[in-house]
Amino acid sequence: MDTQAQYCESISLPEVLSIRNASEVYSNIIDRFRGNNNITLSLPENAEADLSFLQLIEAARRQAKAEGKTFTLSAPASGPLLKVLERAGFTEAFDEEDKKFWLHKEVTL
Repeated sequence: MDTQAQYCESISLPEVLSIRNASEVYSNIIDRFRGNNNITLSLPENAEADLSFLQLIEAARRQAKAEGKTFTLSAPASGPLLKVLERAGFTEAFDEEDKKFWLHKEVTL
């Protein structure tokens, strides 16, 4: 019995991640949360995102953590997405868990 699909699910998102398609992206993520323990978001390299997308992802991270699930990005934030994170002040406030999620950086003490 192949149960691998039950445990890990990848979600590919569109290039434009804004308030206009936030409910569609939200529904996509919530649907995947239902039957999977590991969810990976795959973002287009030049994804254009706004603050609503960042808030949506942060809410999804909290939900995953509360449910004991793993929620990751397939690649570190870069390009326009990284610029939105910087402009919104997210990167200045990153803790080690945030750096690992958004930037794929392991911080050692």
